[in-house]
Parts: sequence; C-alpha cells; structure tokens
Amino acid sequence: MVVAPFFELGNDEVYYWTYALQPDWNHFDHPPIIGLLIRLTTFNLQWANELSLRLGSIFSAALATWFVFKLGKLLDGERLGWLAALIYSASVYTGFLAGFFILPDSPQMPFWIGALYIMAHLLIYRNENNQLINWILLGLMIGLAALCKVHGLFLWFGFGLFILFKRIAWLLNWRLYIGVLITLLCLLPIVFWNIQYDFITYKFHSERVTHTGLLWKSFAQELGGEMAYQNPILFMLFILSIIALFSKRIKFKQKRITIWLCFMSIPMLMVFWAVSLFNPTLPHWSGPAFIPLFFIAALYLQNKTFAVFPNLLKAAFFLVGFVLVIGVGLVQLAPRNFGSQDLANYGEYCPTLDLSGWKKFGIAFNQLVENDIATNKMKKGAPIIVDKWFPAGHLEFYVTKPFGISLIGIGTLPNLHKFAWLNEERKQIQLGDDAYCIVPSNLPTDPNLIYGKYYSEIEKPIVINQVRSGANIRYFNVYRLKSCKLIPPSILTR
Repeated sequence: MVVAPFFELGNDEVYYWTYALQPDWNHFDHPPIIGLLIRLTTFNLQWANELSLRLGSIFSAALATWFVFKLGKLLDGERLGWLAALIYSASVYTGFLAGFFILPDSPQMPFWIGALYIMAHLLIYRNENNQLINWILLGLMIGLAALCKVHGLFLWFGFGLFILFKRIAWLLNWRLYIGVLITLLCLLPIVFWNIQYDFITYKFHSERVTHTGLLWKSFAQELGGEMAYQNPILFMLFILSIIALFSKRIKFKQKRITIWLCFMSIPMLMVFWAVSLFNPTLPHWSGPAFIPLFFIAALYLQNKTFAVFPNLLKAAFFLVGFVLVIGVGLVQLAPRNFGSQDLANYGEYCPTLDLSGWKKFGIAFNQLVENDIATNKMKKGAPIIVDKWFPAGHLEFYVTKPFGISLIGIGTLPNLHKFAWLNEERKQIQLGDDAYCIVPSNLPTDPNLIYGKYYSEIEKPIVINQVRSGANIRYFNVYRLKSCKLIPPSILTR
C-alpha cells in the first residue's frame, strides 16, 4: 500500500480498468471478476487511483497468504504453514505480480488456494468425503477461480488425474459430480456471453496458436521467465526440495499428500512447457502450478533448520525488496529510458515508461485542448481516437477520465479488444468532426496510414516531452485530425 502510489498503472492494469467501466458477463480477453473487484475497491468508480485499484490485489494476497498457512497447517502443522506463507510472500509471482499489480491472477489466488485446501481436507479426513458441502465448496472455488481466468479449470484437471490414478473409487461418488456441476454453473456467464458474440474469445485465442515448428528459444524463455517470476532463490529451493522428495529424504506424514501435490503441479507445468515449444508463452500463465511446490519446499526447510525465519528465505525477501527499491528509483528518477535511443521509436521496450509519465501528460494535453478550443483550432468535444488497446488504456485512465474527453476506437477487434465494446456506449464520430491522435514515441505508428482515409487533413504533430530528472525520456506526438470525411465502420458484429 505504501509503494502503490509510486508506480503509475501498467499497460494491463489500465486495460482492466475498462472492465470496471463496462461490466459484462464476460470480456474479450478474460472473465468478469477482475472488473467487479475494481468496482468494489474503487467504491463503484468513485475513488479511482493507483492505490484504490491495487487494493483488490493487496487484499487478495493477504487472504491467499492466510489460506496458504491454513493449508500448510492441515498438511503437516503450523510451522509448515508458516514457512509456506513466507515462500508465498517471497515469490515474485504470488507476492508481487499477483499480490500488487491488479491482474486477473490477483483475485484468482484465494480461490485457487481455497480449492487446494478443500481437496486436502477431502484427502486427509476421508471419513468426511460423503459430506456434500465439501464437494459443493470445491466446485464453487474452482468455478470462481475460472471466472478470474479460465485456466482455473486446471484445478479439476490435476485433481481429476489424481482421482483416476489414486482414488478411482471416487468416480462412483455422486457428490463429485455435483462439485463438477457447480463449476459448470459458474461458467454459464462466460458461455452465455460467447454465444452472443459467436465464441469470439476462443476464436481469437485459437488464432494465436501458430504451430510453426519447435521453438527452443520460446521454451528457454518460458523456463527463464518462470525462474525470474518465482524468484531465482526460491526456484533453486524448489529443485532441491523435489530432489529430496523423490530421493525420500523428506516426506509428508501421509504419502497420498505427496502424490496429490505432484498431480496439482507437474501436469500443468508440462502442458505450458509443451505449449512453449510451439508457441510463444508468458511465464505467469504457469504461475499457479508452482503453488503446490511451496509446501514441498516448506517441508524441505522444516527438515533442514529450526529457524523461524530461515536465512534462505531472508535472502529471497532481500532480493525482492532490493529489486522493488531499485524499480521505484528507476521509475521515479532515472535520467534516461532503457529502451531504444533511436528517435523513430525513442524509448521502445523500456519497462519504466509503462509505469510513469502518463499523469503529467494528461495535464499537459488537457491544457493543449483548452487552448485549441479557445483559439478555434479544434472543435469543442473532439475525441481522442486510437487503433490499439495500448496506449488506449493509459489514455482512458489518465487523460479521458480526469478531463472528460471522449475516446473512440477505430480499427480491428484483435487490436482494440474491450475498446470495441466501449465504442457502443459512446457518441460516434460524425462527418465534419475533428479528433486528436496521440502517438507515444515508444509505440510508434503513422496516423496518416491508419486514419488518412477518414479525415480531410492530419496536421503535423505537437510534441509534448516526458521529462525525468531533467532529461527527455519519451515524447508524445499529438496530431490534430480535421473534418471527418468518412465515418469509420462499426467494429462489432453479432
């Protein structure tokens, strides 16, 4: 909560803000819970800033950490739960990415770990398997996890494999199918929305699967990314603990717990490793698969040391804290960008530019708009037009929201995503209307190629510099587009 105001919202975060602006049964990229969470923490959009948006992530991380402790205590006692909770907080993925930035992974974590807790309860207290409430709660937790990100269904995948190999008799337990039914009922909003739009979500994601042959570089990036996202120190701890587990130097009190944890982790990891061999992947996709390994690593530490706060975990926390302090310093004070130095795409691939500069640009742009109206250079009410969801998200949050300027998407659905639906609720461009186009130097594009057929004239850009520690680290090209001559076509077709 202290750090949140020092980072402006990132590309994904400002994009998920649009889910809160326009709640729906489902969205183009993800299910609806992330948008509802933002609605909740911003008091129905009345208090919207970096802290309020990220409160959902921070509170979700707190709840998930408590669930981790409870699950560890159930598996082997309070000390295992404590160590697992420390590991959860020291992991970059669970403790910082999902625990700080507001992403669909953030609300998913409590549901994911809650589902693991109920599974463990079913395994350990086998005499309670016939209690219907346990299976209903399991189905609900998995359903809610899937309403955050659909890959929450991997929970049934891993548990289903465990049942097939180690608890085949459970297939005769009708309560299991009630749990599955509850999950399917949770998925109805996703299915209902996709029926309305001809299953557009799955068509889009299927087009991203290219199968261009073995991509060893992509596989290496996936493994390297997983190591970085989990925390390199923890990643080595996971390897050591798995070796110790399979060499029988450590073990849980009940053998079935070991087997279950492996089923809840390894199959999911193998799926994403296999996918990365043929298609580019993102390492946070497999992030939840590491959570069962937290408990194996905690068991390893429990057998290695009696320390309440083991030195290895101190080192892991120090590494995360050091990177966080350095990150804040670079975002706030670095006198240069860390991307391209070519003026044609100045700052491209610099991560600090996603988290800084937008608020000040919004103020400067609003002053430009007011001056343009006062001097009759532009018509009042001229919208900003965009052709991609980024930088549209930043413009939506830092420019249009505080200053009441409209934003309209022009282009294709794969580029605009949620902004195609936002268009439906906004005043459409009319013949003779003026508009602005904003092109950050780190996201270069040529407005003449994209919008030239729609406007009579596109003036040379006004340049607004982003200055940090006295140096220009990025510049924003602001184009005036005069007199619409052709109305852009509608993007959505049902």
